[in-house]
Amino acid sequence: MAHSGKLNILYGEGDAEVLKSQAAAMQKAGHQVQTAEGRKAVEAALKQGNFDLVVLGSTMTRDDRHHLPYMVKKAHEGLRVLVLHADGGRHPYVDGNVDTGSNITTMLDKIAEMMGKKTMAKSAGR
Repeated sequence: MAHSGKLNILYGEGDAEVLKSQAAAMQKAGHQVQTAEGRKAVEAALKQGNFDLVVLGSTMTRDDRHHLPYMVKKAHEGLRVLVLHADGGRHPYVDGNVDTGSNITTMLDKIAEMMGKKTMAKSAGR
């Protein structure tokens, strides 16, 4: 886990403009963010980097948002996945989801909530 709540996040989107603006908000919240546009870029980044969290944005295709969590867990056991769309809660490899249409504050709050639970579980010896 990164120091002082600062996370190393891999953030994937299908749309470059959304990717740029959302990544800037995560960086402003104090996180290190590596961006990846599209499925192949996310898969390549997973092979090269060490991340605390993978965020898959709503402009990724539905197939990518479904397939990539499996790839994340296969490549890095224990790595958390947050999906930014409404039906991510039913996916067995997704650790958290944010409803479509939610604002950036909701996403940042969800990141803090997810990673806070991971920190508490680690300190409890789980």
